[in-house]
Amino acid sequence: MLARRIIPCLDCDLGVPGGRVVKGIEFKQIRYAGIPWELAGQYYQDGADEIVFLDITASSDRRETMTEVIKKTSRSVFVPLAVGGGISSLDQAREVFNAGADKITLNTSALKRPRLIEEIAGQYGNQAVVLAIDAKRRYGLEDGREIVESEEGPCWFECSYYGGRQFTGIDALAWAKRAVSLGAGEILLTSMDRDGTYDGFDIPLTDAVVKRVNVPVIASGGCASPDHMLEVFSKTDASAALAASIFHFGEWSISKVKSYLRDRGVNVRI
Repeated sequence: MLARRIIPCLDCDLGVPGGRVVKGIEFKQIRYAGIPWELAGQYYQDGADEIVFLDITASSDRRETMTEVIKKTSRSVFVPLAVGGGISSLDQAREVFNAGADKITLNTSALKRPRLIEEIAGQYGNQAVVLAIDAKRRYGLEDGREIVESEEGPCWFECSYYGGRQFTGIDALAWAKRAVSLGAGEILLTSMDRDGTYDGFDIPLTDAVVKRVNVPVIASGGCASPDHMLEVFSKTDASAALAASIFHFGEWSISKVKSYLRDRGVNVRI
């Protein structure tokens, strides 16, 4: 297998001058973490394989702010930058690519208009389109759902959008497969149940998606330590692990995480 990637995520609140990075618990209880381009530069120097920027308060009047953040970051950070939040057209995607992004992440806009995946992939290639899925567990057996066994019982996973504020009724596993068929070249898979909880990645969710698509899957939500990354890499074929809190608040550095994983047999870039 290719080297597993370690990816810090910057959740950007652009409703303040210049923008700020924040982190929450289960998409709530937000706290301040830093300045976007400063954190990105720090993570680049420490060995991040990629960096994800998510505009969590996205709207058209803040799109210009995000492009400025990416321009500032790309002047000194030379790993792939993935940017998402509020991108709902090919023109908006073009602005973000022109600012220095390498990939676009789509969630709400793709759920509402799946053809957007085809449009951006057709223009920039599948590798430039990352489908972001924010998935919530729903327990019990339901007709038409892709059921996954977990320690807590059988469940399915529902897609949310608008930053986790609304639910769609759409099965996350079925949506992942459809989005890949439309041209998504990667899946950024976040467990809403685990987000910010420090309980570790949702292994049944991650494994179920990995087994259903033939593109890289980034595991996200719940990482508190390198042990959790080791677990998701040992128990699933996820190609990357994404984390925020453990990096933002100084609990672990990316270089120490990579050394920990390498010493335990995980193939990572040092």
